[in-house]
Amino acid sequence: MKNQIVSIRRRALAASEEHAHALRERFAGSGTLVPNLISSPGSGKTTLLEATVRRFAGRYRISVIEGDVATERDADRIRALGVPAHQVLTGGACHLDARQIDGALSVADLMPADILFIENVGNLICPTTYDLGEDFKVALLSVTEGDDKPFKYPAIFSRAEVTVVTKADLLPYVPFDLEAVRGYVASLNPGGTLLVVSSTTGEGVDEWCELLASRLEDKRRP
Repeated sequence: MKNQIVSIRRRALAASEEHAHALRERFAGSGTLVPNLISSPGSGKTTLLEATVRRFAGRYRISVIEGDVATERDADRIRALGVPAHQVLTGGACHLDARQIDGALSVADLMPADILFIENVGNLICPTTYDLGEDFKVALLSVTEGDDKPFKYPAIFSRAEVTVVTKADLLPYVPFDLEAVRGYVASLNPGGTLLVVSSTTGEGVDEWCELLASRLEDKRRP
């Protein structure tokens, strides 16, 4: 029975990887930048997206795919800003897979887009393994979660090209060692980038948007 379960999981992962390869080719052809945002629940993914949409208004075409177990609340928040968003309801699954991304693109008017954000289901473990055809993974860590998350959940912080420390405006009020986190993340991913952001005050949002603009330019450079 155990071998059968492992076999089923491997087949599911292989099928998702085939879809991911096709998606990556599609996004390369359209010149669409695709960041995959991964974090625990409540880290501020949607709030960061709202701040990003406001900064990029009139500059880039943005679309969003939201992943959640239930409700369309996050997608509704993005739509309220005039940006197309599609909610994928997983019904209990702890991650999105490439087939769901492909399905969302087939039923929702999300393309063409300059930047397609994927906001994954709130979880630091399951989404790490699944390739969604994205350009890079972004790990978000709020200062209210504690500074030990990178060593407790090393897989995502070692695979994410960008780590965003969120809710920086709360640093004076919580026991969070920012320099320790910088060291943890650097040891797990020496080539990665770490940003410190407060979507509430705007701290670091310009740097985040500049990173996205630079990555988009690089992707479209012949």
